[in-house]
This record gives sequence, structure tokens and C-alpha cells, in this order.
Amino acid sequence: MKNFKNILITFCLLVTLVSKGQILPVHLTTEMAENPLAVVQNQPRLGWKLVSKESDASQIAYLILVASSEEKLNNDDGDIWNTGRVNSDKNLHIVYNGKPLKNETKYFWKVKVWNQEGKVSKWSRTATFRTAPLESELNPVWIGAITKADSHFPEGRNFHSATYKREKKDAIINASDSLSRRSIMLRKPFEVEKQVKEAVVYISGLGHYELMINGKKVGNSQFAPLWTDYDKTVNYNVYELSAKEFQKGDNVIGVLLGNGMYNTLAERYTKFFVSFGPPTLFFKMKIKYNDGSEEIINSDKTWKYSKSPITYNSIFGGEDYNANLEQKDWNKKGFKDRDWKKVVVQEAPKGVLRPQTATPITIQKQYEVKTAKELKPNFFVFDMGQNLSGFPTIKVKGKKGQTVRVWVGESLNEDGTVGQGKSGKPYYYDYTLKGKDVEEWTPKFSFYGFQFVQIENINYKETKDKSLPTLVELKSNFIYNSAGEAGSFTCSNELFNKTHELINNAIKSNFQSVFTDCPQREKLGWLEEIHLNGPGLMFNYNLENFIPATMQNISDSQRDGGLIPSIVPEYIIFGGDFTDSPEWGVTGVILPWMYYEYYGDSSLIEKYYSVMKNYVDYLESKSKNHIVSHGLGDWYDYGTHPAGYSKNSPIALSATSHFYYGASLVAKSAKLLGKTEDIEKYETLTAEIKTAFNNEFFNAETKQYGTGSQFSNAVPIFMNIVEPQYKEAVMQNLLADIKEKGDRLTTGDVGNRYLFQALARNGENETMFKMNNHYDAPGYGFQIKYGVTTLTEQWDPRKGNSYNHFMMGQIEEWFYQSLAGIVADPEKPGFKHFFIQPEVVGDMTFAKADYQSVYGKIVSSWEKKDGKFILSVQIPVNTTATIKLPVSKSSEIKIDDRKVRVGNDGIKPVLELGSGKYIIECKL
Repeated sequence: MKNFKNILITFCLLVTLVSKGQILPVHLTTEMAENPLAVVQNQPRLGWKLVSKESDASQIAYLILVASSEEKLNNDDGDIWNTGRVNSDKNLHIVYNGKPLKNETKYFWKVKVWNQEGKVSKWSRTATFRTAPLESELNPVWIGAITKADSHFPEGRNFHSATYKREKKDAIINASDSLSRRSIMLRKPFEVEKQVKEAVVYISGLGHYELMINGKKVGNSQFAPLWTDYDKTVNYNVYELSAKEFQKGDNVIGVLLGNGMYNTLAERYTKFFVSFGPPTLFFKMKIKYNDGSEEIINSDKTWKYSKSPITYNSIFGGEDYNANLEQKDWNKKGFKDRDWKKVVVQEAPKGVLRPQTATPITIQKQYEVKTAKELKPNFFVFDMGQNLSGFPTIKVKGKKGQTVRVWVGESLNEDGTVGQGKSGKPYYYDYTLKGKDVEEWTPKFSFYGFQFVQIENINYKETKDKSLPTLVELKSNFIYNSAGEAGSFTCSNELFNKTHELINNAIKSNFQSVFTDCPQREKLGWLEEIHLNGPGLMFNYNLENFIPATMQNISDSQRDGGLIPSIVPEYIIFGGDFTDSPEWGVTGVILPWMYYEYYGDSSLIEKYYSVMKNYVDYLESKSKNHIVSHGLGDWYDYGTHPAGYSKNSPIALSATSHFYYGASLVAKSAKLLGKTEDIEKYETLTAEIKTAFNNEFFNAETKQYGTGSQFSNAVPIFMNIVEPQYKEAVMQNLLADIKEKGDRLTTGDVGNRYLFQALARNGENETMFKMNNHYDAPGYGFQIKYGVTTLTEQWDPRKGNSYNHFMMGQIEEWFYQSLAGIVADPEKPGFKHFFIQPEVVGDMTFAKADYQSVYGKIVSSWEKKDGKFILSVQIPVNTTATIKLPVSKSSEIKIDDRKVRVGNDGIKPVLELGSGKYIIECKL
């Protein structure tokens, strides 16, 4: 988060440096990342944003220089690529076309541009990118304490915790008691006798690792590398080190390994038990010296290992640490490692070794104790004030050998103790003291969803009972992906503001290696929430580098027959509809198109076209007369029935509508990519599914679909399945049902988006306002009234399990697109052109949103004041916007206090504006 704030500060400073009438390229990216360290493309794409103090500013040409050294670039010597002046307004996704790039090489580049008046800018600041090695060049050697064969772990992904045979589980635990599940420390001494210029580290420690050079941690990642299907892809991380990281003479590499999802454990709580192997390390460091020579240090048989003080670590069960097992300065020079053992060379993971291009997980926030309650003597429960994903930090003092057990949870039992019954138990952290001064400990390899902390048999702050340890300080650490926030929203309706906060705390809690369902019980990547919440996710967070990693995971998980499983990575096979539900699997078809719409980048459609097509073909193979009848349907739809499978609406209606949606997008993809034969095939298939859907589910007499539920009627409206002559009647039936339910919804996880957007896109925003502006269940207001700080799994938190799910957060799309009115133009993706068309609903008096698009910051801020509607907008350089004002088409319009004549769309005044900041004033 700090990095993202620094980018914004730098961005603002650069704006102040732009001379009047000038334009300046800023925020240079290579493959959508700033100064990336592992570019795998032979022809990476370059891009930049533009700033200007002038309105209507645009780019008409650019010149890029790419150099082999910073010195050459500073002398304007583009020895690798000099584009010359290129007459183009393009400033994103410009394909490199210079000399062939060498692997494992750093390049330097800059750009200058010409504005619409032909004035040339100053050179941008220098940007860099480093190319990745081939896997054969890495020549990975994997090392650890025990081989996979000797660990006796079972193969396969069907070892669900509820289905083990007890004796088999015990045999596995006994056989692997020490090394195959234990965190280990690995060390490698090396010498540096010359002046270091730079060093590059390539590392993958599975499940997770912490890397240190001379005792200092490298990077700020938590839970690196990010999760993948380790049989298909294994991520490695790249770090660039400077000369100051090294000492003259003796140096030491230290690595700590933990289990993660690579090696789940069967003790304590576990959702499932699956192992790809015992903890393992691949490491390569290339040191370049000032004299031009190089040295390479690899993971090999010369490394040594020892058991770490982390005596237990499970992604599902918690973590234990015995400070008496610490080996002081084990990762520094001078340490005597004669008692350490030589590593064994292990079987390599099956997956392809790929550089991690998505941003890492980091500690983003810390919370201190909000309230402390002593339930009985020396038995404390702490409210940290915020439900989150993460782990605690404790400071304690006491006697050697005393243990502090830390329980964490989202909720409290009736007796005031921390409850884990709905979120997975037992989960806890044990810390055993070494008995010296105040000791501080933070777990490294396990996280959980929690707001409350319970610690028994302690003093708190004051040592009243000398036989017990004293807790000096307690903090909770909120971890989530460091991609950065892309947008913000606020308005005059406090319920909506709190809803926005509630949803985003849940998104952040589940924004980990993958988008998870919950940060405690499952931690699994259920796919449906990504596309159903997609616009809200993209408005709120920078997902340019995250979604490509998600699509790689989807591609890796696709079965030979085309099935995309509901969970990705598919660490556990649940089977049946929980493995194969069209509303989940179709994410692999929808997500590349959402990515294209928001970032203007069609590369995912190109790269994963076969994945998209094969999935639609799979659904066709499962259909009967183009009707697909399996799946979960509108999961967790609302009513008096227990939550789960769709009850209000036919499952076949849900499955077939998503089959149609997927087929239509494959047809669209074929057209975009110029695949002539596929265009005809999938356009025909789409039309046939539509006909079959309407024949099967539409009642021409009642003008209802399916059961006449809100989901049944909203989906065909949203997806344009309903024939035009019936659309209004179906819409009226939908509105009648909402009114009959007291302006309340009956949709679920799948149906919410379609209901919300069927209303929003068809002039029924007042209905949306009524349906969500209350404190009853079903609704966000009930959760706020109940006192939770993250969105829960069910509308009534008392009925559900998890208190930290974002799957029902689809209203974010309405906040940004309808209330603030920022709407992408699908014809000019990436917000090259966009609409600002706010809706004024209910008793609202203002709404404001901003969004950092790939072209720059978009702002829409409106207020009603003194009989006027005042709209402030910001349009990025090199883009245009159409403004649709929510007033009478005959209203008097002023821009920056000057009257203007405007067009209209038959109902509302319409303005076409270029880049800049404008204040638009209208009489109501």
C-alpha cells in the first residue's frame, strides 16, 4: 500500500513539473508493471500515462529509446531500440520491436511524446525491465531435509479430512513426524572478495519461504511464492540486490521453509489433507562484479539444514514456535553449523517453473487492542476492532519454558469466549518462552480470519501472578495482496458508505494468492465470485498483473475434456456439482473479456482462446438439446429455506443462461481474433441456445421465465436472451415481484449481479435504492446493524458460517457505475473513451468516485445544492468522455461558469469532452 501511495505522490509531483501547454509521459510500465524483474515475452509491451495542465490534451506521436545501460540512455543512445518518431496516439501496449532481447538482462528505456499542437515533451524518467531466464538456464536443483519418497505422503487430491481412515492418518503423521512436515532452516556460506555491482536472486521455497542475506530479510512478502497448481506451475520470485547487501569476505544465505498449500497437515483443523511433497527449496543467485566477472550460487548438496524453532505450521491449523530452539545468528557469518546436516536433493515439483508476475502479499495494516475483557482470573478476550485475514504479534515476558497459547476467531460464543465452531477448529498459535526480557513473536506460515483473540493463563500488562507469563502487547496484522487500490467511493448515504467499507474489508481479507472464499475455513479459490464481482473488484483494485495469474491458474486446472473446475487451483476434488457448476467454470470465458474492457488489453483473449472455446464445447457435450441441467444454480438464494443449492429458481435455467453467455463471448472472441470458421460455429451455437432457452423456460402467456423468481427474470434481461417484444413485460414482472417482497431481493450469490444490473441498466435505479437502503435482512444494512466489520456469507450473519465472504458484494458495481456514473465504453476498451452518467436517486445529495484507469485518474463527483446539480469531472490525457446529465434536456448548462449549448439523447443533456478538469452546473 505504501508503494501505491508513493506512486500517487510522485504522479502529483510530476503534474506540477509540466509546463503550460506541455504534456509529459509518466508511470512507465513494461508488461503492465513498473520496472519488472522477470519479463518472459520476447516482445514485451511498453506503456505510459500522460499528464498535462491543459484541457483537450492528447498525444499525436512518440519516440522510445531502449538501451543496454543507463549511461547510454542518458546520452540518448538507444542502442537496443530507437523507434524514431512514430505518429500515433497509442500510449499503451506498444510492442517492443528492437534488437533481440537477451535472457537475464536488464534494459533501460524512456519516452518522449508530441501533443496535439505538435509540441514535444521532455524525456520521461528512466524505466527498466529485466528479462527472465529460461527454465533450462535456471537448471533448478531442489533441496530439503527429506525426499518425497521417504516422506510417505499419499498421492492424489481426494484426501478430504472427513474421509481418512484413522489408522492411515496416524501412520502418515508418525512416518513424517520430524522432517516432512517440519519447518527447516537452510544456510549457505559464500565469500565475496571483489566489489559487487549487483546481484539477482531467483528463488522458490515451497510451500512458503523467508529469504535472508546476512541476517536481513530480502523483500517484504508474506506467503511467497503465490499459490498455484504445483503439478502444472511453480512460481519463483526475483529479487534485485545492491552492493550494500554484501560484506567483504564471508556472507551467508539463510532460508526458512514452511508448508503452505504445498504440504497441508492432518493435525488440528484441516479442510483437506493433500501434499505435493515435503518443504523444498530452489535457489539461484547471480552476482555481477565491477570488473565484469560473474559468480553463481545455486541450491545444491553443499547447503546444510536444521530444524527451525517453528515446531508446527499448517495453513489450516496454526503455528507453534519454541524460542528455546533458536540458534542465534544462524543466518550470519561466524555461526558454527557443525551440528547441521547436509541437505538432500529432492524430486522437483512437476510444474513448469514460471516467474511470479502478480504482486506479493504483504502486511498492509496493524490493529491494536480495542477492548480487553477478563472473563475470569487470568483469562482474557481481546477485541481488535476489525475482522481481517492475518495473524497476531505478541510481546510477552516470563520464565523459560512457559507457553502462551493464542486462540483467534471471528465471533464470540455466548459465554464470551472466542468461537471457531463455524470457521474451523482447533486453530491456535503456541509460543514457548526462552525467558529473557520481553520477547516478540509473529507467525510466518499460517493465517486465519479473526477479530477476537483469546489468551488464557496470563497476566495482562502488569505481572500480578508471578507464576504466569505476562502479555505486554498484542497486535493483529492485516495481510492482503499489495496490488494497490484503484478507486474510492463515498456518498451522502451513510448506509452505502458503510456497505462499501464492509465489502472492501471482505475483499481485502480474501485478496491473497488467489481470491478466496474465506480466510479461515476453506481458503479456496471458488471462481464465481471473481466474474460476478468483477467490475467492483476492478474499480477498487489494480488487477492488471493479478488477473493474468488467475487465468494461468484456470488454464492449469482445466481438465482434458474442457471442464473448468469450480475451485482453482483445485487442491481438493469435492466432486459433483461442487466440481462442475457452469456459473463457476464460465469465469474462464468471462474474465478475459472483463480484463479487455477495463484495461484495453486483448492478450488474455488471444492466449486463452482455446481454454474459453474448450469450456463452451464441454458444456455443449453435457447439454441435451442445448439445455444444461447441472450445477449449483443461484447458490445461497434468499428465502425461508436453508441456504445452499438454488431453491427459488431452476438450476437448469441458471446453467443454460451461463452456457449462452459463454458461447456468445467465444463467438465475440472469434470475431476479434479473426477466426472465420469459429465465428459462424459459435454465433450459430449462441442463437440455438437462445432459442432452446426461450422454448424451455419462457411462458409466453404470463411473460415469466422459469418460476417467475427475481433470478429467473433478471438473467434473461441482463444477458439479452429475452426477445425484444417481451422485454418490457418481463421487466414489469420482475418489478412486481420485488414490490410484492416489500422491495427486498430473493437472489443469491449468482443472481445478485444480474438483478442489480437488470435494474440499473434499464432505468430502475430508484428500485435499486429502495431495495438496498434499509436495515433489514436481506440487505447490507442488517449486517451493519448487527455489528460485523466484513461482509458475511449470509445476509443474516447468525445463519451462516463465515463472517468474511465478499461473494454478495455485487453492489460495488452500482456504486461506481450508477451512483457515480463512471461507465466503460466497450467499443473503446480501457476507458480510452468512457461515459460519466450519474444517477440521482432517493434522498441522496452527493456521490463521488475516482478510478485510476490505465490512462489516468477519472473523477466523477456530483452534488445537489441550492437548486442546482453540480458535477465535477476529471478526464485523463489522451482520452475523451461523454457526459450524460441527470437533468431535463432543456436545462441551462454551464461549464466552468460559462454557458454552453449541448446536445441531448432525447431525454438528458449530453456533452462530449476531451481531457481535463471541469465543473458542470445545471439547474434542477
